[in-house]
Amino acid sequence: MTDTPRITVTRTAHRLVPDPQRVLAKPYYPGEEIALGGDTRGGLLFDRVLAIPETRVAGLLAEVMARFCDRHDDFEGLLLRHFELVAHRFSSQPAMSTARQLLIGAYFTHEYSVEGAALFNPSIVWAPDQNHVAAGHRRFVMSMRAVGEGHISSIEFRSGIIDPAGDVAFDPIDRRLHAGRRAAPEWYDKQLFEGKLAELGAANEISASVLARLPDRFTPNDLDEALTWLEQHGPPHAIRYETAKVIRVLAASSYMTSFAPPSTLAERVIFPAGPHETRGMEDARFVRFCADDGTSRYYATYTAFDGFEIIPQLIETYDFRVFSISTLHGSAAHNKGMALFPRAIGGQYVMLSRKDRENLWLARSNDVRHWADATELRGPVEPWELLQIGNCGSPIETEAGWLVLTHGVGAMRRYCIGALLLDLDDPRRVLGSLAEPLLEPDDTEREGYVPNVLYTCGGIVHGDRLVMPYGFSDGGIRIATMSLSELLAALR
Repeated sequence: MTDTPRITVTRTAHRLVPDPQRVLAKPYYPGEEIALGGDTRGGLLFDRVLAIPETRVAGLLAEVMARFCDRHDDFEGLLLRHFELVAHRFSSQPAMSTARQLLIGAYFTHEYSVEGAALFNPSIVWAPDQNHVAAGHRRFVMSMRAVGEGHISSIEFRSGIIDPAGDVAFDPIDRRLHAGRRAAPEWYDKQLFEGKLAELGAANEISASVLARLPDRFTPNDLDEALTWLEQHGPPHAIRYETAKVIRVLAASSYMTSFAPPSTLAERVIFPAGPHETRGMEDARFVRFCADDGTSRYYATYTAFDGFEIIPQLIETYDFRVFSISTLHGSAAHNKGMALFPRAIGGQYVMLSRKDRENLWLARSNDVRHWADATELRGPVEPWELLQIGNCGSPIETEAGWLVLTHGVGAMRRYCIGALLLDLDDPRRVLGSLAEPLLEPDDTEREGYVPNVLYTCGGIVHGDRLVMPYGFSDGGIRIATMSLSELLAALR
């Protein structure tokens, strides 16, 4: 019996921890419960601000501006947008000054500390722009899961440079944050839409009548017209309501989020906007996907959570400024932990998943948004992973095979990071695995929001160095580096 080759893992001095001063100014609407007199709390608040004498409005607004203006870009524009979000709810509006509109906007706004509770589970990819970078250095983009009040998860970013030795340097950041502008997608794919309705239990005569009025690629306006037809000519409201609701929720789950060019990457936050992600966007696994024609784009799989169910979703971007978000479909697109391979294999997209919550699966598809064909790849084997095994990000292509970082959960629900090696041409073949964890929580990493957990959503290779940012106990982010050749030797 030969000894397993030694892997020297170096933890760097980097330690990113939650910063409660990084806040978004978000729309705020009081609870919708009905107050005395039959009005909502939001309606009562609107009326109370309208009742403030005009002589006091300017002074009250000045106080708000003095306290918050320096904390947010274009603060006046933001307050006016939030005013417009609520003004249409109240039909009888008297003419009012801009100052009063801004003040109303302030009452319907609150600051949200995006990472006030936790910051963890990073993934890392090479940045799309490598201009003005010194020889041997490369610029990276790192995504992170940030958790704030109410345990709501969003996606944040950092950027920086990795030098020839594999040392990491982060770019400076500003505490200001931007949530971006949300918009509906240009079109929907009818076949995928119909398939997801079936998965959601809404394939019936009512949905079929709506789909029959839609082209193969339909716009949001097309869908609105079909649903309007359903209201006018379909069955009674009580019968059609649930199906129409599911159709609208599914449509709203696909959207675009864009950021103004002046904002830096570290100022951008993809905050939950779809109905399936009201409680968060969890564990984004970004990958730079290279097509056969040489073009590239970035995909990220993440878990949408509404407080009751989880749904896997997909992010697509070319520049980390405009993000297209859509729902994944198919019998293999279930549960957490889907991670896309960085290129096609045998003319198909390939994805890792944990569809049964315990084992590692491999899925193939001709469409990046539809996943139906999956085979079990590997189950828990070692004592440190007996509860469950899953991927820790997209596979990394090496000459020896596909390097897959894994997570394993063992006794006391302790999470460790391991690794597998898959065949390049047939990734269903497992060429090797580590008998012991590659990285496990040390005494400085086991305390946090969720104790005894190490987890990453992806690493990157630069020369012979594997650079792996990882979250520790959901309390912060550290970086480990190691020799790729040592790791591959251990796997083989």
